[in-house]
Amino acid sequence: MALKLKIAGGSSELQVSEATFGHEFNEALVHQVVTAYRNAGRAGTKRQKSRAEVSGGGKKPWSQKGTGQARAGSIRSPIWVGGCRAFAARPRSFEQKVNRKMYRGAIRAMLSELLRQDRLVVTDALALDAPKTKLLADKLKQLNLANVLIVVEAIDEKLFLAARNLPHVDVLLAAALNPLALASYDKVLMTVGAVKLIEERLQ
Repeated sequence: MALKLKIAGGSSELQVSEATFGHEFNEALVHQVVTAYRNAGRAGTKRQKSRAEVSGGGKKPWSQKGTGQARAGSIRSPIWVGGCRAFAARPRSFEQKVNRKMYRGAIRAMLSELLRQDRLVVTDALALDAPKTKLLADKLKQLNLANVLIVVEAIDEKLFLAARNLPHVDVLLAAALNPLALASYDKVLMTVGAVKLIEERLQ
């Protein structure tokens, strides 16, 4: 069964698959996939020194008894300034396994929910005469878009250059569409070509 998306700035419509844009929203799946995507970007290179690695502290600082001070065995104890870490961090991977079916299912669910909430806008094209921020800002203002993710089917240098100085506006290729980007903006503006590419990718 097909759905029809209204193309902004005209009376024409784009026919799309219900399997891609009419999917039921699965909050648990979307949360898992977005979390996994964010975790995959973490370096995981944090490292601290344990008691075996910190320098110094070989000699007991004072006698066990008779000084009136608390017992101490090393100046590099975890409770001393300049001491070691009791449970030192080690390099680790934050990667979470998400298979292809789950990933695509989450993208379908998010696109479908954006459409239901009238947050998905489709346009024929978004070509600019010059790489000027003002030109893009005027076009977005006409479409009543401020906080928006622009998804295009091919690299458009003029569009990328015009968008980089606009706060809360980002341009993404359809091939690089990801769940975190979809969740980060109030609205998503897609070209017709991008919609078709995404539909083919998610079949």
